[in-house]
Amino acid sequence: MPFSLIDLIALFIFFLSWSGYTWFARKKAKTTNCLARSLHQHRIHWMYETITREIRVGEASLLSNLERNIAFFASSTLLILAGILTLFAKIDTLESVIYSMPYADHVSHFTIQIKLSLLAFIFVISFFQFTWSMRQYGFVNVMIGAAPIDTSGLNDNLKAYAKQMATVQDQAAHSYNYGLRSYYFALAAICWFFHPFLCILMSVWVVYTLYTREFNSKSVKALTAGQQYLQLERDAKEQASAKIVE
Repeated sequence: MPFSLIDLIALFIFFLSWSGYTWFARKKAKTTNCLARSLHQHRIHWMYETITREIRVGEASLLSNLERNIAFFASSTLLILAGILTLFAKIDTLESVIYSMPYADHVSHFTIQIKLSLLAFIFVISFFQFTWSMRQYGFVNVMIGAAPIDTSGLNDNLKAYAKQMATVQDQAAHSYNYGLRSYYFALAAICWFFHPFLCILMSVWVVYTLYTREFNSKSVKALTAGQQYLQLERDAKEQASAKIVE
């Protein structure tokens, strides 16, 4: 067999960690304050403010910055894929490098090719996520361009439209997040080249790191507090606008 039992266990834990954390984070975000939940509320406030502005150059600039970051990762992913495909022709060199590492697991050429294929598969997924995120940010640009101006901020139809703009932007951000998450787990897959135990430890460490940053970081606490202040400010502004209309 090309793989030992510990290799199969490492591969199982790797995919379980990736898919399991993705499911857990999506489920927990519905009931717990986290980066995704707090940023979604901020996007709603952002789009509420957007429909009240006649000049939306600032929104276009901010969205361009977001798209620029994603384009960087998308192009970098293609370069990484080109490097991985090049390694298929350098199996002997890669094998000698792995064997030179202390405590490295000695494997066959075929096993190294399978591991390279896994790495290429991860970055292909990442590329699809980044490009889909870029397209969705383009959709947000179109929706902002089509949005009428609501100077009063009390039009319920336009407020509902603003929420839909925030939803599309939220989906674009999710795709970007999934692409970045692929990079994290690619580090665990790289560790598999050296030893399956290292891959297991790295998979667990990646899950811990992602959970800490997305649910227990200082950024999450600041974003949550900021969202509450924005909501209070928005409620006060709507009450003042309602009194003026009356």
